[in-house]
Amino acid sequence: MSVRTTITRRRIFGAAILVAALAAAGLPGQASAEEVEVRIDNFTFAPQQLTVQVGTTVTWTNEDDIPHNIVSSARGAFKSKVMDTEGKYSFTFTNPGSFEYFCALHPHMKGTIVVEGTPGPKAP
Repeated sequence: MSVRTTITRRRIFGAAILVAALAAAGLPGQASAEEVEVRIDNFTFAPQQLTVQVGTTVTWTNEDDIPHNIVSSARGAFKSKVMDTEGKYSFTFTNPGSFEYFCALHPHMKGTIVVEGTPGPKAP
């Protein structure tokens, strides 16, 4: 094998490693998960309506001095335990759709998460 062939192969290998590293870094056009916060304060969810992409994790934080919880209006989609002050609950939305939720302790408290995009590939 000539020196020129060895150098060419090393360059190709190096370029392949660089491409893989850039793809893993999440360049524009690559899907990446986000994290979004919803505050619970004064018997309200803020924001009350939120639009996110598939794969986003939403974290609710109870900043009220009263216990609250999060319950999906669609039976079984997601449900938190009762959270005291500074308690947190997170849920990752893996499918598109509109997800209404409420506080079971205070049913007048309502919110909606709108999830856009296409679901990722299913695990084997």
